[in-house]
Amino acid sequence: MSCHAPECDAPFSRVPRAWTLTAPAPFAEESSCLCQAPHEKLTIAQARLGTPVDRPVRVYADGIFDLFHSGHARALMQAKTLFPNSYLLVGVCSDDLTHKFKGFTVMNEAERYEALRHCRYVDEVIRDAPWTLTPEFLEKHKIDFVAHDDIPYSSAGSDDVYKHIKEAGMFVPTQRTEGISTSDIITRIVRDYDVYARRNLQRGYTAKELNVSFINEKKYRFQNQVDKMKEKVKNVEERSKEFVNRVEEKSHDLIQKWEEKSREFIGNFLELFGPDGAWKQMFQERSSRMLQALSPKQSPVSSPTRSRSPSRSPSPTFSWLPIKTSPPSSPKAASASISSMSEGDEDEK
Repeated sequence: MSCHAPECDAPFSRVPRAWTLTAPAPFAEESSCLCQAPHEKLTIAQARLGTPVDRPVRVYADGIFDLFHSGHARALMQAKTLFPNSYLLVGVCSDDLTHKFKGFTVMNEAERYEALRHCRYVDEVIRDAPWTLTPEFLEKHKIDFVAHDDIPYSSAGSDDVYKHIKEAGMFVPTQRTEGISTSDIITRIVRDYDVYARRNLQRGYTAKELNVSFINEKKYRFQNQVDKMKEKVKNVEERSKEFVNRVEEKSHDLIQKWEEKSREFIGNFLELFGPDGAWKQMFQERSSRMLQALSPKQSPVSSPTRSRSPSRSPSPTFSWLPIKTSPPSSPKAASASISSMSEGDEDEK
């Protein structure tokens, strides 16, 4: 068996972990040499302690691995991590054996081999693995332990094909992943056959490739058209709802702004034209000014006498009021009054 070392007489060496992460796992026939080192039988207790230190524990897991899924990967992860230092070999049964003992597969053997090679937990893939493990096969591949779920696997006329492995103390159980299996996946496809047939017709597959009759082909294509129309109607409804929502939001905003402007306008109007408004005060002020302009106040009858400047001579005072004089009773009286007036004038001078 390959030890992936240049010297085939050397003990088994552990394959670097980077190998399975940077390249697909090799096939058993691609080994460059067969390791001839002695292979001592281990117990499970010894393997869990990490012994022997000079080689990894060789764990074998087999199966059909059709439609490789997460349940397969989890089982291989458990097998890989059973012991501190392990090397996982995975056997994949051929199409002939599988069709004979289990049934038809979706993937052919080459596809199933490649699926296993690209699983990160697999160190080596053994093609055309036997349905029942023989001592010769175990010896040839230097297998220490066989990993599989503990449920009895009845096939090929046996109640449990792993019975002799369990009796030899070489069986290590793993746990199945509930809710996922190849049979479950096929059941989904069969149950929703019409959906997947329509899907593939829509993707460009022909009715002949899908083994679909002429009538069913027309039915599926018509259903696809109906579904497209439904999708368009749904999109239109969603867009209409979005448009209506936007209009409602904008209408609400407009109404709110209109209410705010209305309140502001009414407030300004009342401030100008209300009972105590600025307009009334301004009108009253202007009215009072107009009244004052139309009917000014009378000047006082007597005004204060101005002080006379000594440099100027007083202006003569004229009396506009007529002086009533009685006519002289005689010529002598008339001459006497004239003389008195002349004297008064001289005194004022």
